[in-house]
Amino acid sequence: MSENRREENISRKRAVALGYEVTRDSAPTIKAKGKGYVAEEIISRAKEHDIPIQEDKSLVELLSQLEIHEKIPEDLYEVVAEVFAFIYRVDRDQMTKN
Repeated sequence: MSENRREENISRKRAVALGYEVTRDSAPTIKAKGKGYVAEEIISRAKEHDIPIQEDKSLVELLSQLEIHEKIPEDLYEVVAEVFAFIYRVDRDQMTKN
C-alpha cells in the first residue's frame, strides 16, 4: 500500500471507546474518542489490553457526537447492548480457551 493511501485510510478512521461499570454507572459512557491517528492509538491500546473491538461505522458516527464521559442516550441503549453482548461472548470464549 502506498504511503499516500495509508495516510488517507488513517485520516478517515474513527474510534470510540465505551465503558460501563455496573455498580457505578446508570448507562454506558464514552471513555475516549478520536479520528485519524488518535483513532489508531485508541485501537492500538485496546489491542494491547486485549479489549475486544467491534467495527460499526454507523454507531461510531453517532457516538462521536457525544462528549467524553457523557452517558449514551436511551435511544442507543439497544444497539450498545448488542456491542456489550459481543464483548461478553468474546470474553467468555477467551476464558474457555485458557
